[in-house]
Amino acid sequence: MLPVAFAAGVICAGIVVAYFVALDQFRAATTNGRHVAAPRPFVKQLESMLRPVSRLPARTAIQLRQKLSQAGNPGNLTPAGFQAVRYSVAALMAIVGLALGVLFPFGLPVVAGAPLWGAVFAGAGFLAPGLWLEQRIGFRRRQIQRSLAEATDLLTLVVESGMSLDEGLLSITERFHNALGDEIGKVLREIRLGRPRMAALEHMADTAGVPDLHHLVESIVQSDQMGVPIARLLRVQATEMRRRQRQGAQERAAQASSRMVFPMVGCIFPVLWIVLLGPAIIQVLHSLR
Repeated sequence: MLPVAFAAGVICAGIVVAYFVALDQFRAATTNGRHVAAPRPFVKQLESMLRPVSRLPARTAIQLRQKLSQAGNPGNLTPAGFQAVRYSVAALMAIVGLALGVLFPFGLPVVAGAPLWGAVFAGAGFLAPGLWLEQRIGFRRRQIQRSLAEATDLLTLVVESGMSLDEGLLSITERFHNALGDEIGKVLREIRLGRPRMAALEHMADTAGVPDLHHLVESIVQSDQMGVPIARLLRVQATEMRRRQRQGAQERAAQASSRMVFPMVGCIFPVLWIVLLGPAIIQVLHSLR
C-alpha cells in the first residue's frame, strides 16, 4: 500500500505543478479578456515561479552570466533562469530517488532509505546542469581552437586582397558555422550597434577564454594603434598558430604510448592470462581431485 500511496502523491504533485504553470501561462496571455502577449517559454515560467529561491548574489550572477556567454547562451538563459533549471532538475531527481527508495529499499528501512536516495539524487540533479555547462564551454573552446588557424588564413587572404577587416570577419561567419563563427557574429552585431571594433574584439577574446584567440586580437589591436600593415601581422599569427598546433599534435602522439599502458594492463593482460593459464589451471584442479 505504501508504494501505491507514494505514487499517488507524486501524481497529485505533478498535477498541481502543471495547474500552476497553466495558470501562469493564462495570466501572461490574457488580461481582462484581451490578448496582450504570447505565453512565456517554460524556462521563463520556472524562473518566475522560483524567483524567491533563484536569486543570486551580484558577483555570482556575473560569473554565471560569463559562463553562459562562453557556452553560447544556451536557450537564452539568464543566471536566474539557469538557477531555476537547477532547482527544478534537483526536485525531479529527488522525486525519482524517493520513488526508488520506496520501491527498492536496497536492504534499508523505507523510512531511512527513501530520504537518503532522495537526497543523493537531488544533489546529483543540482550538480548536473553545472557539469553540463562546463562541458559545453570546453567543447566550444576546442571548436574555436581547431578552427582558429584556418580562419586566420581566410582573414589574411581577404585583407591582402584589399578588403576591410569587417568584410574579413563577415567571411569567417559565412564559412565557419561553429562556435568561432558565432563569436565573430556577436562582434559584428556589436559593431553595427555602435560599439568600437577593437573594444568588441577585446570583449570577445576575454569572454571566449582561448589563449590563441586572445593573442590574435592583441596583435590586431596593436597593429591598429601603431599603424602596422595588418595583413603581414595576420600572416605571422597564422604561421605561429600552425606551429603550435603541430607541436600540440606531436605532444599528444608522444603521450599516446604511455596512456595505452593502463588499458592494456587493466583490460587486455587479464584476458590473455585467463586464455593462456585457464586450461592449465583446470587440468591441475582435475588432477588434484
